[in-house]
Amino acid sequence: MKILVVDDEALLVKGIRFNLQNEGYEVITGSNGLEAVDQVRQQNPDLVVLDVMMPEMDGLTACGKIREFSDVPIIMLTAKTDDMDKLLGFDHGVDDYLTKPFNILELKARIRALLRRAGPAAVKKESANTLTIGTISLDLNARNAYRSGTLVDLTAKEFDVIEFLMRNPNRVYSREALLDTIWTYEYRSDIRTVDVHIRRLREKLEENPAEPKYILTKWGVGYYFRK
Repeated sequence: MKILVVDDEALLVKGIRFNLQNEGYEVITGSNGLEAVDQVRQQNPDLVVLDVMMPEMDGLTACGKIREFSDVPIIMLTAKTDDMDKLLGFDHGVDDYLTKPFNILELKARIRALLRRAGPAAVKKESANTLTIGTISLDLNARNAYRSGTLVDLTAKEFDVIEFLMRNPNRVYSREALLDTIWTYEYRSDIRTVDVHIRRLREKLEENPAEPKYILTKWGVGYYFRK
C-alpha cells in the first residue's frame, strides 16, 4: 500500500513516515498543496494524509483539485477545532479529519479504516485486523481487548499502549519513548502517566497482576510485552 503524506512541518512528516513504514506501507511525501496534487496524479497513492495550512496551495484547495480526477481516500490534518472548518473540508471531498496534536496510533487506525472501505485490494491488505499473543487478543477494528476470550474494558489510551507494545513484542521501551510515541504532546512533564497505565493494564489483562506474564518491566530501562 502506498500512502502520500503532505505537510510543511518536516519533523511531523518524518515521524509519520517512520511509523507508517514500520507498518509495511510505502510512504511518499510532499510539503505543499501543489506537490500533493502532482504526487496524486503521478504516483497514484492508495491514501493521502494532507495538512490544511500549507504554502503554495492550502490543503482544502489541493483536496478540491484532487477530487477533479481521483477518489483516493483523504485524511485532513488541521490545528483548528471549529466544526465549520471540518464541514468545509468534507464539502471539498475530505474523507476523515484529525486535529493536531494527534496520537500516531489513532492516525494509523483511521488509515486502516479508510483502506478497508477503499476496495477489494485494500481489504486484502488490511485483513489482518486481530492481534493475539497468548491469552491477550486485540480487535484492531473495534478497538476491543480480550483476556482469554472475555471482553475487557480499556480506556482509549490503555488500548493505545497495549497495541503498541504487542505490535513490538520483546522490545523494551523507556517511559520517555512511550510518552513521545503514544501521548505525543500530552503529559510530557509527568512520566508517572506511563506507570499508571501499565499498572492498570496489568490489573485488567494479566491473570495475576502481581506476577505479570506478558506486560513486563526491564528494571532501570522500561517496559515491554513478552511474546
